[in-house]
Amino acid sequence: MAREIIHTEQAPQAIGTYSQAVKVGGTVYLSGQIPLLPATMDLVEGEIEAQIRQVFDNLQAVAIAAGGSLNDLVKLNIFLVDLGHFGMVNQVMADYFEQPYPARAAVGVAALPRGAAVEMDGIMELGSR
Repeated sequence: MAREIIHTEQAPQAIGTYSQAVKVGGTVYLSGQIPLLPATMDLVEGEIEAQIRQVFDNLQAVAIAAGGSLNDLVKLNIFLVDLGHFGMVNQVMADYFEQPYPARAAVGVAALPRGAAVEMDGIMELGSR
């Protein structure tokens, strides 16, 4: 089955040797997003809520470029430098997703690229709703 590389200017450009997303059939594998502003490639400034929102905005842009939306995510992985921010992730996530929510994991990590406090990646199944 052929792979289709997903790319959008509405999300940060890859900062390494990877694609923003790869589509195989109806499944889209979204690479990890940190809270980079697409226009400047700078980390968003402000509290953790602003970083979480920027990550969801970035994932949403890639999901749209792939032909779907965040509500097509079937699996979401969240990486937090401080698991104390888990409650804020839940609060913000409710603004971006509708029920039924995707399967999810939240993992505490020692560090993330560019000093980010949060990173997320996911798997999207187009036409899953």
